[in-house]
Amino acid sequence: MILPAPPSPILLLDLAAEHAALQPALDEAMHAVLTSAAFIQGPAVGQFATELGEYLGGTRVIPCANGTDALTLALMSLNLPAGAEIIIPAFTYVATLEAAALLGLKPVLVDVRPDTFNIDPAAVEAALTPRTGAIVAVHLFGQCADLEALRQISTRHGVALIEDNAQAIGATFQFENGETTYAGAVGEIGTTSFFPSKNLGGLGDGGALLTRDADRAALLHQLANHGQSRKYHHQHIGLNSRLDTLQAALLRVKLRQLPANTAARQAVAARYDAALAGVPGLTIPARDPRSSHVFHQYTIQLDEAGRRDRLQHFLKSCGVPTMIYYPLPVHAQAAYAYLGYRAGQFPVAERLCGAVLSLPIHPLLTAGQVGYITELLKQF
Repeated sequence: MILPAPPSPILLLDLAAEHAALQPALDEAMHAVLTSAAFIQGPAVGQFATELGEYLGGTRVIPCANGTDALTLALMSLNLPAGAEIIIPAFTYVATLEAAALLGLKPVLVDVRPDTFNIDPAAVEAALTPRTGAIVAVHLFGQCADLEALRQISTRHGVALIEDNAQAIGATFQFENGETTYAGAVGEIGTTSFFPSKNLGGLGDGGALLTRDADRAALLHQLANHGQSRKYHHQHIGLNSRLDTLQAALLRVKLRQLPANTAARQAVAARYDAALAGVPGLTIPARDPRSSHVFHQYTIQLDEAGRRDRLQHFLKSCGVPTMIYYPLPVHAQAAYAYLGYRAGQFPVAERLCGAVLSLPIHPLLTAGQVGYITELLKQF
């Protein structure tokens, strides 16, 4: 079958079009910051933190410079001894390990679930030792990890739970007792990123920490600002990690659009699901019924080794961009060879790196574009 050209150019994400719809409000926010000249710690930073906290059900939000700093600050706030072990999924972006390694802590990798791609609680339990200082749960691609099991493990063993929520802002998890909580607000600390491609993305770098504990929030505020409680009075060794006022002002505008954008992403994902369910050789994203899914990525799996790369080439030739998150498991990265892991130790993560492919997904992807993409997938 010869397929027509795509209905219109297809992009992995279309930030230019998303911003065009918000241009007057973005211009107004930018102008307000320029005229105030309060470029560092201006009022928009606190306003954004308050508004995001309200959106996340009353969570305390501590803005910082980027998502990697957020992870670093979260670990710093635990005051762990050098060499303490931090349990981290083997299928994640390298920043999750980077934060631990930079602080002289030891990343301890565990495998992930083959369906949700998220950290496997059974593997976490098996990896615990007296030296374990924290568990980092990454809510990958927009869906919560198993927070029920992870919270139980964390509580039972007295180990901190950190949630890397860079890809799942606004997702929720329902516990067995009926409690529903936003991702990032379950463990001691949550972290997030406002990198432009994120569901809530700035026009540059940015990040934040999330907590429900007032004392920890105060400590994190200090750590992100040179460890000072007030100017020139430093209680802790900290970082210079502040969210620019301009980014905060722009993020306030984009936060107001986040619920609608999340619903639009979920609608795109539902179209993909309906068209691709049952296609031989292809697995659509699994849905944990306890978690909402905000679809930072829509990631399929190819069931036969080697087919993923051929599919990616085929789609590219037809005008459909895709991305592989992630082509190498973190234990195979040269920078982390010192950890001593070997090929085959994390079979699920290793298989996923050769099988996953993320399709275009953003709030402005049309039904016609999704139809074109799914017809190509069926043809392949």
